[in-house]
Amino acid sequence: MANKSLFQTLAGKLLRKTDAINSERAPAYAFDSRHALAQYAATGCLNATYYASAEMQLDTVLGLCDQVPAEFIAKTALYARERGFMKDLPALLCSYLTVKDSVLCDRVFDRVIDDGKMLRNFVQMIRSGAVGRKSLGSMPKRLVRRWFEHRDDGQVFRATVGQDPSMADVIKLAHPRPATASRTALYGYLIGRAHDAAQLPGIVREFEAYKANSRNEVPDVPFQMLTALELGQNEWVAIARHASWQQTRMNLNTFARHGVFEKKGMTELIVARLRDANAIKGARVLPYQLMMAYLAVDSAVPSTVQDALQDAMEIALENVPRLAGKVYVCPDVSGSMSSSATGFRKGATSQVRCIDVAALVAAAMLRKNEAEVLPFEQEVVSLKLNSRDSVMTNASKLASIGGGGTNCSAPLAELNRRRARGELVVYVSDNESWVDAGGRNTAMMAEWAEFKRRNQAAKLVCIDIQPNRTSQVYDREDILNVGGFSDSVFELIASFASNGDAQHWVDVIEKVAI
Repeated sequence: MANKSLFQTLAGKLLRKTDAINSERAPAYAFDSRHALAQYAATGCLNATYYASAEMQLDTVLGLCDQVPAEFIAKTALYARERGFMKDLPALLCSYLTVKDSVLCDRVFDRVIDDGKMLRNFVQMIRSGAVGRKSLGSMPKRLVRRWFEHRDDGQVFRATVGQDPSMADVIKLAHPRPATASRTALYGYLIGRAHDAAQLPGIVREFEAYKANSRNEVPDVPFQMLTALELGQNEWVAIARHASWQQTRMNLNTFARHGVFEKKGMTELIVARLRDANAIKGARVLPYQLMMAYLAVDSAVPSTVQDALQDAMEIALENVPRLAGKVYVCPDVSGSMSSSATGFRKGATSQVRCIDVAALVAAAMLRKNEAEVLPFEQEVVSLKLNSRDSVMTNASKLASIGGGGTNCSAPLAELNRRRARGELVVYVSDNESWVDAGGRNTAMMAEWAEFKRRNQAAKLVCIDIQPNRTSQVYDREDILNVGGFSDSVFELIASFASNGDAQHWVDVIEKVAI
């Protein structure tokens, strides 16, 4: 038989030739600089991933920043923070703008650096020298001072949780000017200098009084400020009563351990909080965080609280689109997908794996659409799912399988073998396909061409949940490559499926208002 890689069909010949090599040394298609920067901003946490070290990611992002206009960097920072709910990359992009375009940095700073964690990230990144300066300088100092000016005493005090740098370090570097006697006292208190204790904000005086006498009422401060103290059941009840939505989600087992749910009314209070749609949106919760909270709760947490997490998941996934026609969802369950979704960092590695995110997207799409799920590794993995089961149940089933090499063309090859009909195919993968390597095109692109011959109006969406510069398919009017794991990805899928084009995701970022 003649060599198939030399004598392809006319359709195969018309496909674009691969122009890159992926991390598995297999042929792939490269993103342009704008798309690649968006991909890193929506998925990168500057931690080591399965395929790249943190240092490699940093070098790549800074190199991409050198290649794109400053305005696109600013818009990408806003998109990644406001819609992707990312932390490290938006702070890095904002830091980079202090060197490349200080006017644009000034315009986006308040929206990107919107809490204490982000402020400390910003200061740390500038001081590291990574973006081209090692000191804050006059312009960054002015922005940091403005951050303090825009917050009241209580907000500043509650933002002091965290180190390296601490908020005290930031104050010493930026020298924010206090406008009131209470702010003067607060700054002195935080940096360990002489201050008038009588002028301290009320919340600080309450905290100090509680430290001196634990029989006082527990102050409304972040619980991290209290955990070093001796706390009994009543104190933990008070902490749970004042906890934010995210603090509640993250500490359900802790609350159970300290008897919080034994107190009358506390279970009902926490259930109501977890189900509060406005609180869920305000917390910027990522759907996978709810999944992991649900999987992590132990038997001491009341079943009604566990049910509330499932209800919260349904609310958090309200952006999952209802799409016309048949949808095929293809979660990658290969070996590399068992790595941490946000990368590895000593002492701070998330337990959430890439496969967990892929499973959640697939289960959510199945719940709301006429969909079939085709998990794949080297081949399609047989797994029967019931669309009437909860998102949590189906996601857990999907996340329990996996291993083997990556063959991104396998689901499309299976659909072509069946001569299947459909309107949309959605992949969730790290796109590092290698089992099917060979030829002038990728195997996935060739299989998509075959699928399109039967389904001329069909579209393909590839969601990448790792920082990456390549894909197995290239952007065109019927193909969207997008990165990220917030629920904004679902909005992009719905928009693209109805009226998108080849540059749909980058165009969405370009339309961000500065």
